[in-house]
Amino acid sequence: MAEPGFTLPVWLTAAAVAALGPLLDQPFEPRPLLQLRPDDPTAALVPVPVEAAARLGGDRALGMARCEPGDGLDLTRGLPVWVEARWTELKPGAAWLQLEPGEGVGVNAHTAEACLSAYARQLLECNLRPRVPEGRALVLRITLPGGRALAQRTSNAAFGVVEGLALIGTQAEVQRSADPDQLARALEQLRQWAQDPACGGDLVLVIGENGLELAPRMGLPPALLLKAGNWIGPLLVAAAEQGLRRLLLFGYQGKLIKLAGGIFHTHHHLADGRLEVLTCQGALQGLPPEQLQGLATAASVEEALQRLAAWDADAAGALRHRVAAAVERRSRAYLARHGQHDLQVGAVLFDRSRQICAMGPEGQTLLQRLQDRDLG
Repeated sequence: MAEPGFTLPVWLTAAAVAALGPLLDQPFEPRPLLQLRPDDPTAALVPVPVEAAARLGGDRALGMARCEPGDGLDLTRGLPVWVEARWTELKPGAAWLQLEPGEGVGVNAHTAEACLSAYARQLLECNLRPRVPEGRALVLRITLPGGRALAQRTSNAAFGVVEGLALIGTQAEVQRSADPDQLARALEQLRQWAQDPACGGDLVLVIGENGLELAPRMGLPPALLLKAGNWIGPLLVAAAEQGLRRLLLFGYQGKLIKLAGGIFHTHHHLADGRLEVLTCQGALQGLPPEQLQGLATAASVEEALQRLAAWDADAAGALRHRVAAAVERRSRAYLARHGQHDLQVGAVLFDRSRQICAMGPEGQTLLQRLQDRDLG
């Protein structure tokens, strides 16, 4: 098995530790030892490489690291992480660690604060606190060069994260969503699931971490949720082979639309075609040429549908539902090619406003059924 890579919070912490060195007049350490398990202080420290660190003058210094997610496919590969560290006065009641989002860092659309997972913050605190002298506060300004462009290839904006990449992750090692190991784990979880009488033949296949967070808020029973990652096709077939009878696909419209084009492994490194699928569905709906051109030349599915809504809100709504229906139709065809005909598949799509924006005919039925289920 390939060596695991590290998530973005680890590289952020490594760059922050590197930046702190010059402020403390310490020699450059190319592989600082980090505590990657904040919940276990006794865990072994792990060396994480950094590229450079230098004092910028006065009480300011810069540390640099570069993301290496391992052998799996990941859009953060090679992403530079810059952290500028500086001292500030520790005022009564103020936090000893303060974070400032720079270029390329995702921020909350409502508060403008850096979007940071709890693990990322804990990682920073447990590695920096022992190094920061008493009575001082540390300010970190984080920059992710290229982060703004990379964020356009994610569904971060669907969850109120704008201007760049969110500093998320719940553990140090990358959990690859495109490699066979991830698929094997999901298949084993699915097998155990199907054998549990409580499942009752139902399953919600949630596309991505964002969908997993949102689904319970939409009334879907947490006990019926299984995160799909990008291996959607094999999981559909496995669900049918395990005897499940009803499966709801729940995901961001910019991701699930790939299924409407017959793309059942959805990692962006392997296949995209989202705007092409949307434009094709628009043509089948009978949209005029200028609107089709607007769809095809948009930067994202979200932007394309916003353009169409500005022209004709009813047409945009109809196109979303057409896409959801196409997801269901192509899923049935995919299952049929693998000799499976008995699994009912529905699709429910949500948008950047965190609202359900479209359902296929089967999706509407299954959503109501699942929301009504009492697993208490």
